[in-house]
Amino acid sequence: MANHKSAKKRARQDRVRRDRNRQVQSRVRTVVKSVRTAVAEGDAEAASTRLRAAERELSRAASKGVLPSRRASRNVSRLAKAVHRMGAGPA
Repeated sequence: MANHKSAKKRARQDRVRRDRNRQVQSRVRTVVKSVRTAVAEGDAEAASTRLRAAERELSRAASKGVLPSRRASRNVSRLAKAVHRMGAGPA
């Protein structure tokens, strides 16, 4: 356990950041899964709509530093490719 005032503050900050990062990561996983589900079901319109939401969440997570920007970009690219293969262009 932290004994110094600065160490206690650092522990509090770490806890707050960990909780916030978990929320962001969970949201990203949820929207990415929703895109993949729509692709698997063959619902091109839903996949295209959900892709936009996923792209937004991934870029937001990258800008907050929760995800590395290259990983977010790679995930967006792969999702877009999967949606495009269905024949669903951007709406």
